Amino acid sequence: MRTASRAAYGLIILVAALLGAGPATAQMSSMSSDQPAMPPVQGYAAGEEVLFLHTAASDSEIASLLTNMMGSPVLTVPALAKAPDELVAQVYVFANGLKPEGARGPLGFQPDVFDNVPGSDDYSPLRTLVLVTWSNEASARLLKSSAEVEQARQTGDLTVEIPGVVVNMPMLTWPGGRR
Repeated sequence: MRTASRAAYGLIILVAALLGAGPATAQMSSMSSDQPAMPPVQGYAAGEEVLFLHTAASDSEIASLLTNMMGSPVLTVPALAKAPDELVAQVYVFANGLKPEGARGPLGFQPDVFDNVPGSDDYSPLRTLVLVTWSNEASARLLKSSAEVEQARQTGDLTVEIPGVVVNMPMLTWPGGRR
């Protein structure tokens, strides 16, 4: 169920530009300079920390935003947006709210939240971006699971929009597993 929302998409780009999202917003590992670098990013799934990668995005502006955030190239692959719904899971990206110390999401707020992890029936590294906006930033709290995001949405604490962007985000660590 992906629906394009140009307003949500524009908000993503605007917020990222205003925040000047850069490498400091991502938790990165160190590698020698002669090896390709693809730093892991911290997020949450099922109430626990996960590590994942950004490898490709269906939209060039999002790929550029993620490249700047990571300091590592994120490829633009427009065909990702054409992936059938049954091949795409969700990632919740926060457009406002908490600005925790340490790891943050691509827009400078809390880390991303994933709905399915490897081993679950609906896991996919392909993620449709779901933009999360707190109705009242003063009531924002750290959410660590898709169930918490959905509960906050149902109570009106936040809204979600789906701008139609798909990002390849394979997990490196997840609750109960790792590569």
